[in-house]
Amino acid sequence: MASVGIMALAAGLTACSSGGPASGGKSASADPQSASGTVTVWLMDDAQKSWPDLVQRVNDEFAAKYPKVTLRLAYQGWADKVAKLDKAIADGTAPDVVELGNTETMKYVLSGALAPVERNTFDNADSWIKALANTCTYQDKLWCVPYYAGARVAIYNSAALQQATGSADFPKTEDELRTALDRIADKNKADKTYSPLYLPGPYWYAAMSYVSAYGGAIARFDSGGTWHGTLSDPKSQQGINHFVDLVRKYNKGDLTLNEQNQYEAMARGHAAAFYGNGYEAASVAAPVTGDPSLKDAVKVATMPGPGGKPLPTFIGGSALAVTAKSPAAALAADWVRMFTSTKSEQALADKDILPNNLTQLNPLKSKPATAAAANAVPDAWFTPLAPGWGLVEKQKILPDMLTAILKGKPVDQATKEADAAIDQLINKAG
Repeated sequence: MASVGIMALAAGLTACSSGGPASGGKSASADPQSASGTVTVWLMDDAQKSWPDLVQRVNDEFAAKYPKVTLRLAYQGWADKVAKLDKAIADGTAPDVVELGNTETMKYVLSGALAPVERNTFDNADSWIKALANTCTYQDKLWCVPYYAGARVAIYNSAALQQATGSADFPKTEDELRTALDRIADKNKADKTYSPLYLPGPYWYAAMSYVSAYGGAIARFDSGGTWHGTLSDPKSQQGINHFVDLVRKYNKGDLTLNEQNQYEAMARGHAAAFYGNGYEAASVAAPVTGDPSLKDAVKVATMPGPGGKPLPTFIGGSALAVTAKSPAAALAADWVRMFTSTKSEQALADKDILPNNLTQLNPLKSKPATAAAANAVPDAWFTPLAPGWGLVEKQKILPDMLTAILKGKPVDQATKEADAAIDQLINKAG
């Protein structure tokens, strides 16, 4: 998911909602059988393709509870959803419920486009994945409901690993990983373009994972009520130094290239492993984008990080929100409640989709198809939920900082300059 900019400050958030939290308790009406109206739901087409049975079951449950309410469901594509939603909000035709990628939520929170909801009326709220819930939270209010999660993982050529180390199993600790990568490097030393670990230099999502692993952060909210950059803090610098060391030692390609299409390095026989979204594994062996002969060799695993723990991942995923001007906000919130219930989340987990809560996530940590991502999620991190974060991303402050370091600028100097640039933008409306 690409991140989006922020449209406005949050001064009028409560005023933009229709009379406070949209949840209205466990029931949207004292007599659901007599409730009437229309509820329009926008879901992304992932649901249509991968769990239509869940959608149908929830719609049937909603219809049984509210027989006089008309439910209208429309599926959207990621490529044009934001533009369509922006237009619908401007035209006064916004859906009552909308699915948002978690990098989209803050844009609509700060623009006043969403209604607050009551956290304690939703199943498993006390065990929601923290980083996922944080993407829905602003000024101590909940503006959307976590739906499902995503994570970055290690993607590797098991045949290359087997040939170099005698085992096709990805290492569980970073010390073991470095040993394996050194052996892969030695095995392929004749090929100066071969990367044991293809870790792009400007790949700030990966770099900030190492920052998070050491307890650092991109920025923090201070007691004075403003955000400020913290990349120059010792813990953050420790993570950046760790990342840079891995890049310099194991990436034998152009260190200034970003992570876009990084799967191509493996598909072209130039890398044994890389760190990416789970879906990138399929691209390595896809007929058009990659090398189909690698299909059986490409595997995914949890990326080990410092200190014997999995590398914290940037949290991916989606949330469901009730729009601020919905005339059926309580009904809309009840549909969201049904769609994110324990039963619904289990339906996702049964399809190897990471659920929104740790209770139902835990069994997936030992399931081969889901272990890699599931183990990376509990300590996941997210970008600062600040008004100007979109501007920070737009200015490419983090990738430019990493590139400068890899070209020789001292980490101390580069991080201080990055903090100063962040401070100029992060508290502004984007």
